[in-house]
Amino acid sequence: MNIQRIASQLVLSLVLVLSVSPAESASQRVAFDGATSEPKWDLKELNPDLPADWTGYNYLVLEMKASSPQRFSLALYSGERAQRRQMQPLPNVWIRAAVPLQYFRQPNRVGHDLASVGKVPRNSFWISTGGTYGPLDAVTAMGVSMQQPLGKPTLEIRSVRLVKDDPGSDVLDNKPVVDEFGQWLPADWPDKVNSLAQLKQAWAAEEANLPAGDFGGCNYGGYLNTKAKATGFFRVEQVDGRWWFVDPDGHLFFSTSSTGMGTGGGESRLQGREDYFAALPPPEVSGGRRSSPGFYAWNLARRHGPEAPTKWVELALNRLDSWGLNTIGNWSDPRLWEAHKKAYQVNLGGWGMGNGYLGLPDVYAEEFPKIADRDAAAQCAPRKDDPWLLGYFIANEPPWPGRESFVVDLILDGKPSAIQREAIAFLAVGDTPERRKQFIYRAFEKFLGVTMAAIRRHDPNHLILGLRFGGGVPPVEMLRACQAFDVYSLNVYSTQVEVKKLEEIYRVTGRPIIVGEFHFGVPGRGLAPGLVQVRDQAERGVAYRHYVEQAAAFPAFIGTSWFQWVDQPCTGRMDGENYNIGLVDVTDRPYADLVEAMRATHRRLQAVHAGNTPPFDTQPRSQ
Repeated sequence: MNIQRIASQLVLSLVLVLSVSPAESASQRVAFDGATSEPKWDLKELNPDLPADWTGYNYLVLEMKASSPQRFSLALYSGERAQRRQMQPLPNVWIRAAVPLQYFRQPNRVGHDLASVGKVPRNSFWISTGGTYGPLDAVTAMGVSMQQPLGKPTLEIRSVRLVKDDPGSDVLDNKPVVDEFGQWLPADWPDKVNSLAQLKQAWAAEEANLPAGDFGGCNYGGYLNTKAKATGFFRVEQVDGRWWFVDPDGHLFFSTSSTGMGTGGGESRLQGREDYFAALPPPEVSGGRRSSPGFYAWNLARRHGPEAPTKWVELALNRLDSWGLNTIGNWSDPRLWEAHKKAYQVNLGGWGMGNGYLGLPDVYAEEFPKIADRDAAAQCAPRKDDPWLLGYFIANEPPWPGRESFVVDLILDGKPSAIQREAIAFLAVGDTPERRKQFIYRAFEKFLGVTMAAIRRHDPNHLILGLRFGGGVPPVEMLRACQAFDVYSLNVYSTQVEVKKLEEIYRVTGRPIIVGEFHFGVPGRGLAPGLVQVRDQAERGVAYRHYVEQAAAFPAFIGTSWFQWVDQPCTGRMDGENYNIGLVDVTDRPYADLVEAMRATHRRLQAVHAGNTPPFDTQPRSQ
């Protein structure tokens, strides 16, 4: 997921009240309430000692308290020029936020996908790294803003200062902030769990009332009333002008899934934050690890006892049947695959990307084909005969499209390498932005050629589902290279997938299309709304129906995958994200409005995709 997707969508709203004490840092309180304005303060209003030249400083240190987990934008002004970064603070408590100024001065050079490049975690907040960059030698003012505020959230800032050394970022009061169930202590909501007895009652009620699936599916999840050629493996075919997956038994298949189906639930970081937690899972729940508390796994152990690993798989598969999801999405627990009851997707890794340049490996290195062959052999060969495997994703959200010149800088500035020698030779006839793009596109083609050949060599039976591009339409040169995929995949965080975008992809690639990630969330429960916000939990269901059915109506569109199975931890996963994006919450209770809407849409998908029924057309409300 990429925080830069939302940076360009800011619409600000607020009413401002200032209380200034001239002898010390000013105290500000901002209420975001629906207007379209951005307050900014001269530096001297914030702190009389703040200089304009920040060259010698590395951190802007704010003491703040946010009433809501909604993101806000922090802007640093140099005259009329503003450099903005998204911030996501832990809510309802005073925090110290030491903001690294390096991310205002230059692009992030670390990471291999959009999420890891686009933001960095701190103990009490995360901050995005994308935007405009430049020296901070003439800063005149600071501002804040928020997109689509819900419930008039407030932000208080009581201290602003500059320092050279990192003072650390921390929660300053009301610790602990997480209870024994993994819930955010400084907030309340109607169905917040107060006891294990309450949880057990909810769990028993769900299991007693979980309806059976009634979606017309066969053993593999394809539509029983259809028939095409059966090959024993999943494939794709165009039928009457519309693309479909075809399951191993020859039934037409439209894939619906959730990513991240596992017991970890996006474990939270513990180191340096031990006092945030009222209690921690016992070693037998966390696999002996004490660095990443997994409250979802702890709640599953409470629910199922010693047989939790087996019983969780059984219940998860029953939920998929009941909710109409016929595929196990990316990054899910292999125990679900091994049950051989649902189609599943696999995200391949490796390829030398970890040692590459924003995820682009040294494709000219002599050892690159050997690395690709080794990784394909390890990941694909064991699955080549499995009929339940829907297909492979080669990688996830490459972060370098649109940053080609910057990637070339990384190559040229790095250690001597084969790709560096190739770049120097290619640019010798002219180092221009266009030639830099062409060099990266050529490297991308080589990357696909080598990795796909290795995959086909070790598994000739299964589909290659593409690269899970991060939402935008890549340049035509890259799209042409993607003609080699069996399916083109992209992740789109929006209220719907733009038809023009799908048309452009299909026009160039000629391949059927799936969305590998999308979601909708609501700020509350100590959780942020995710990348696309809606007003309340009922609107999450409306948003799901609108998104999936509108996409399914496109003739070349053949699948969607929700991100993700369980809410992220309220203190943030490894990159700081703490989003309300689960089908279930941390206590393993489904979001009823969302799963009921899923059922309704999944009963209609065959007719919608076949063009026999118009798609659901109610737009979700964000405020």
